[in-house]
Amino acid sequence: MQQTRRNFLKLSGIVSLGFLGLDRFSAHAATGEFPAMYADPGYGPLLRNADGLLDLPKGFSCKIISRKGDTMSDGLIVPGAHDGMGAFKWGQNKVMLIRNHELTAGSHGAGPFGKNNANIHKIDKDLIYDYGKGTTTCVGGTTTFLYNEASQQVELEYLSLAGTIRNCAGGVTPWNSWISCEEIDNRRGDFNGTLEKDHGYNFEVPVSDKVRAVKPVPIKAMGRFIHEAVAVHPETGIVYQTEDAGNSVFYRYLPEEFGKLHKGGKLQCLVIKEWKGADTRNWPGSRDTFPVKKQFEVEWVDLDNVEAPDNDLRLRGAKMGAATFANAEGIWYGQHELFFACTSGGKNAKGQIFKYIPSKYEGQPREKESPGKLELFIEPNDVNMFQNCDNLTIAPWGDVIICEDKSDPRIIGITAEGKLYPIAKNIGYRESEFAGPVFSPSGKTLFVNIQSPGLTLAITGPWKG
Repeated sequence: MQQTRRNFLKLSGIVSLGFLGLDRFSAHAATGEFPAMYADPGYGPLLRNADGLLDLPKGFSCKIISRKGDTMSDGLIVPGAHDGMGAFKWGQNKVMLIRNHELTAGSHGAGPFGKNNANIHKIDKDLIYDYGKGTTTCVGGTTTFLYNEASQQVELEYLSLAGTIRNCAGGVTPWNSWISCEEIDNRRGDFNGTLEKDHGYNFEVPVSDKVRAVKPVPIKAMGRFIHEAVAVHPETGIVYQTEDAGNSVFYRYLPEEFGKLHKGGKLQCLVIKEWKGADTRNWPGSRDTFPVKKQFEVEWVDLDNVEAPDNDLRLRGAKMGAATFANAEGIWYGQHELFFACTSGGKNAKGQIFKYIPSKYEGQPREKESPGKLELFIEPNDVNMFQNCDNLTIAPWGDVIICEDKSDPRIIGITAEGKLYPIAKNIGYRESEFAGPVFSPSGKTLFVNIQSPGLTLAITGPWKG
């Protein structure tokens, strides 16, 4: 069953949000009282879960549904380094998930083929993007699995993209696919001459229950850079892209045809009209102080030579006046706006959240009449609020759900009124980040990864709505 554009809009819809403090959840929750800056969604304080993995509110539970080393339906094993993830409706009570694996070239022991690539014969060599001359095989990519919410069991699991490197995040599309992003800029000949292909591209993985890896074709027109995540404008098919670099720019890709990214398009980067070359990072010593809550009209400039053999797209963009961002990572499209996280931005490098409001003529010739707008939505500069927000998603009832990339990470909910509430805290693997949060289309299950040791969890309970 395919996800329709209407369902995509419904599941990604959200109003503008305010971000407030998050300190001392436990102290306030222990009394059963929540101060005005916090939401009390009826969940109560976080309690130690019976399995020792997470602290969760009363009435909630989590279950490990997939882990590194499990044997999959294709005879291969679940790779490690779980990262970004997308969810799609697939029949009654079922959800199809596509999950990234942030593995570097030659990480054979953590890859899908087992120690020393013992099971690599189980896949056609043509379906491995970069074989690495057999000595430094690229083992990043994606796995797809079908989960039954009624039985809480995985019914199908297989390798769906093979031979890529450091597949970090990505994004779902309204035409029922997942865009998987390589967070790397390795070139052919790297790793002592063993890499056979250039890297730093996006790859598209259709949702399917056919147990077979997709033919790995890089979407070169979307640019070669240190990709992190994407979000798709559901009406136009424009794809917004983040770049995980300390001096990144913000990109958009205008495809020539809706839903046909491989058929070509135009790559652009964002420029603030009244502030060419703006430095949004607000780091100590930055030449600019970028204000919070002020909206700036933007324009978009075209980039050429987008395969960028020197990984210099962001540098060329900066010379044309593009705004500079601090490690732009998770991104999600909402209702006529999108949010993206800059994990190391801010005066204490603990992160920023930006909001972009597209033009009503986004990507069209009349765009200049009503330009899109960029806003620094929040810059906490307070470790008690939230730290290093990385992946984001939107709950079916409209709240923003964020993951922290730090020790003792939390999953945090933020209401439309700008109030915060804890959902989970990682206490089983406290040094590992949460990654890939995404709700099932039914809203019954929050799926999330613990990157190391490589676990996918299903969190259920009395969710709002």
